[in-house]
Amino acid sequence: MAAMTSSSWEEFHTAEPDFAETVRARFQLYKHHVLATLRKDGSPRVTGLEVDFRFGELWLGMMPNSRKALDLRRDPRFAVHANPGPDAEMTDGDVRVSGRAVEVTDPDVLARFVEEVNPPQPFHLFRTRIQEVVRVSVEGEELAVRTWRPGKPVHTISLGGETGATEGS
Repeated sequence: MAAMTSSSWEEFHTAEPDFAETVRARFQLYKHHVLATLRKDGSPRVTGLEVDFRFGELWLGMMPNSRKALDLRRDPRFAVHANPGPDAEMTDGDVRVSGRAVEVTDPDVLARFVEEVNPPQPFHLFRTRIQEVVRVSVEGEELAVRTWRPGKPVHTISLGGETGATEGS
């Protein structure tokens, strides 16, 4: 089985700047989001967390030895879903990012992050390697599902409409 290609947030932003900005803005509407990780037995664990966009990366920060941090240390696969908020209509759409989380142990990177963010310490910091970004939104009378994967253009599927790749979003 071939390994999936992954990208940094900066690589995603370079490839699809409009789509990346839409996704980032959606995450920045609220402070708390939902992270999915895998437990030892392979079953899903869903927990809350904050995300941070900084230095060309999408970061996941966690309390020391939290279950989600231990999950990611054991199996780096994750999905993070933006808080849908109180708007039942989800006028800003629904977004999620999935991929692999790589724990940061480099003291210089950690010091730079601490200097910028001033998180509660100690903490675990994970840099994301993105394998898929999805945004679902209502556009007129149709449901639009936009998906980006590294090395490919944004692909849009419209419920009741035509499908195909788009040049951006």
